Amino acid sequence: MPAEVISLGCRLNLSESEDLRAMLAGEPDLVVINSCAVTGEAVRQTRQAIRRTRRARPDARLIVTGCAAEVERQALAAMPEVDGLVANVTKLDPRAWNSAPPQAAVRPKHTRAFIAVQNGCDHACTFCIIPQGRGASRSLSVLEALREVDRHMAGGAGEVVLTGVDLTSWGHDLPGQPGLGVLVAGILAEFPDLPRLRLSSLDGIEIDQQLFALLASEPRVMPHVHLSLQHGDDLILKRMKRRHLRKDAVRLVKALRQQRPEIAIGADLIAGFPTEDDRAHAANLSIIAELGIVHGHVFPYSARAGTPAARMPPVPPAIIKSRAAALRAAVASERAAWLQTLLGKPQEVLAERDGTGHAPNFARVQLAAGTQAGTIVTVTPTRIVEGLLA
Repeated sequence: MPAEVISLGCRLNLSESEDLRAMLAGEPDLVVINSCAVTGEAVRQTRQAIRRTRRARPDARLIVTGCAAEVERQALAAMPEVDGLVANVTKLDPRAWNSAPPQAAVRPKHTRAFIAVQNGCDHACTFCIIPQGRGASRSLSVLEALREVDRHMAGGAGEVVLTGVDLTSWGHDLPGQPGLGVLVAGILAEFPDLPRLRLSSLDGIEIDQQLFALLASEPRVMPHVHLSLQHGDDLILKRMKRRHLRKDAVRLVKALRQQRPEIAIGADLIAGFPTEDDRAHAANLSIIAELGIVHGHVFPYSARAGTPAARMPPVPPAIIKSRAAALRAAVASERAAWLQTLLGKPQEVLAERDGTGHAPNFARVQLAAGTQAGTIVTVTPTRIVEGLLA
């Protein structure tokens, strides 16, 4: 049986897992768990995946890599189901696997290509363990990134998604410290036939002027900005050691909408961060409507040992759960109202293999049966079915 890669966590992990599948395609009876450690729950899910995989593949060689393999190294290595660990920073190096794959391993064809142009993080958010799992920030050069885009376009990708742990810090470690806008502009110039370029989560305070201009006016850069916001209360943001305040996010979104009214806003929000009182929660809740967040990722706070936030006065678990539910309900309400505004308006949808696709604003659209995956089709939605335009 060929190598199997099981991916948990972020889009960066998903992208790296595709590389691992291609790199290890010739390795028999190997299962790789590409783990996540962003929360305590993520580590629990990693352990579950290890046990479940061992039951399903009792004779396979089971190797764990990813962030949990760094920050929980001793605990995972002690699990009887685990045969070995590969360091996160070396997991894409064939030598770490005693493997000799072809240099131009071809991925399976995908409609959307996730390209990791940045890895690691130099910041010290008090809730986050990821710098310990990913190391310092490091960037692909422009040339390396262009080669990756070229490889994916040759494989038929209709959309390129740039990803990273802290994507907007791309270039800070390169000569001249270029901003992410330089890379985006370079990709668009080098590949005039690339129809769609999308960006994963952005730290709004790091969006450079060139990147802002491209987000605000370039048709091939999708009108969809997902902010690493985390909270709507200034005191909590300071205790998180975030580098922005509420007013910074409000100003950014207002400026983007002034130039590109159709832009859709997403955000990461944490519920129940330590010391969060009712007033802070209300501020977190209200920023959803103020920014018009229609793509929300809500995370109930989960303490990570070794982080400063784990030593702060905690919010009771039941309150965290109820506040997370309130945030999700507010996002759902905002999203439902937004979807209504899209009815009767033509959408250019990139078809995927499950019979749905994404519009430029990342609204998910139900497609007619038989629509070929990878093609971009025009759909004028007339109704909303289970959260999808149709």
